[in-house]
Amino acid sequence: MHAAGMTAFRKRFHMSSDATLRDQANVEVQVWSEKLGPGLITGAADDDPSGIATYSQAGSQFGYNILWTALLTYPLMVAIQMISARIGRASGHGLATNIRCHYPAWLLYSAVMLLLAANIINIAADLSAMGAAVNLVIGGPARLYIFGLALLSIFLQVFIPYKHYVKFLKWMTLVLFAYVGIIFAVKVPWGTVALRTLIPHISWSNEYATTVVAVFGTTISPYLFFWQASQEVEELNTKETQQALTQDPLEGPSTLKRIRLDTVIGMGFSNVIAFFIVLTAAATLHAHGITNIQTSSQAALALKPIAGEFAFLLFSIGIIGTGLLALPVLAGSAAYAMAGAFKWPNSLEAKPRLDKNFYGIIVLACVAGVAITFTPIDPIKALYWSAVINGVVSVPIMVLLMFMVMNRNIMGEFVAPFILRSLGWLATAVMGLAALGMFWFMLT
Repeated sequence: MHAAGMTAFRKRFHMSSDATLRDQANVEVQVWSEKLGPGLITGAADDDPSGIATYSQAGSQFGYNILWTALLTYPLMVAIQMISARIGRASGHGLATNIRCHYPAWLLYSAVMLLLAANIINIAADLSAMGAAVNLVIGGPARLYIFGLALLSIFLQVFIPYKHYVKFLKWMTLVLFAYVGIIFAVKVPWGTVALRTLIPHISWSNEYATTVVAVFGTTISPYLFFWQASQEVEELNTKETQQALTQDPLEGPSTLKRIRLDTVIGMGFSNVIAFFIVLTAAATLHAHGITNIQTSSQAALALKPIAGEFAFLLFSIGIIGTGLLALPVLAGSAAYAMAGAFKWPNSLEAKPRLDKNFYGIIVLACVAGVAITFTPIDPIKALYWSAVINGVVSVPIMVLLMFMVMNRNIMGEFVAPFILRSLGWLATAVMGLAALGMFWFMLT
């Protein structure tokens, strides 16, 4: 009887211990899920179908000689995105609202209109690539898929509350690991990869300079600045007990630590995936003499006879998944910018009838993107040059960000520290020098 009782006690003890361990694990996962938000989603959305096309083109054209850009862009991207997030969280307002309140109107409207135009072109290119990818996998009319995917994206953004939708976005980031998986299906000369990554082999030509600017432009883009700052405001507004850091300075240390962790991981995730996309194109397409890839779906198709069906499917599915992740970031960042410029209420948490103008811009951006895909305009060519333009336009916006993050009227006591300011100015200088180098080669 005593032995039976002890056995029952042990079973209950082990069951209780297992339950406790499961509860602790669930709490830890939940804590990490809460810490990773705007930065992770921003970083993942950076590797959208248009980015995939740019990285694929860079890898197919120049092979391993473009891999070094991932090492350079990572700390610069972390710095400028951390600055964007810091401005949003400290002030409680998005970038456009802060520009409207503290800088000339012409500067505000110029930045917002450029962002809107670039984002619509980007949406068109992403939808085109997604439709083509679905066609590659299951066949059928690509334009019908474009229309359906746009409707799906609009529905999710407009009718699903942000606190639920953001969970979907976080899980969508996992699709990017498809591009890491492809490497296991191909042969990679890792010694050459390490050498070309750590010791750049730069080609002094107009094509190489333009490609570098395009890579920088698709990695460090203005829409990412606006999105992450606004997402920090969204995160703030979903928690009734929290205020902007300028109003509640005691929250500063823990909040800034969370932003730092989120941004470092999110941008690291983005750059690792970008690195592997370039590596995949270099190890397969460039190695087999295919040096002119114009679209992400073209890269997937060219990959099929070289790396096999598995790599082809992973690449194609990745295009669709990253597109679903990127569309709300592109449309949402444009809507946040327009709302901030014109004093409209704006929140993905609000019901559509309350923030009609804000949601109207989201719908308009997606519809305009669909419309472009039905015109003779080639959205993919426009995309490549929009990446180049983003690289050029980013420079003055980054200068503005640097002045904002040092402005005590905006930041209060949370102006950027010396190290962050130094990295931010370095990022701005590198982007400026890359753009100047491109113009130099164009004119000579």
